[in-house]
Amino acid sequence: MDTSAVILCGANSYEQKYYFNEKFSKIPESIQEELHIICVLFTEEVGGAFMIGFDDDGSLMIITDADEGDLLYDEIGAGLLVKEVRKRKVELFESLEQFYKAFILNENKEEKDNAAGT
Repeated sequence: MDTSAVILCGANSYEQKYYFNEKFSKIPESIQEELHIICVLFTEEVGGAFMIGFDDDGSLMIITDADEGDLLYDEIGAGLLVKEVRKRKVELFESLEQFYKAFILNENKEEKDNAAGT
């Protein structure tokens, strides 16, 4: 996994847990609930871990992973399901990218500018 990625949310079938990054608390509750459903349903269907995040330039990433010894994880199914989710949720993901670029990347840029004294 890209260590510079900023994770928005994710689910883990091994621990049966869902994670939402509080840095994104400004996202409307209905969108947060939709993300929760996407993550949990994904891990219930194929297993492993599923995360939605952003790379350095603000592009949305969908990351799937599984424990090395997990024989039940369906890697092919995971890849197909990622494509299906991307296709079905294209508007949601585009909106999330815009939110990230406008609010998060801009905040980080402003913090760097202030620290540099500009």
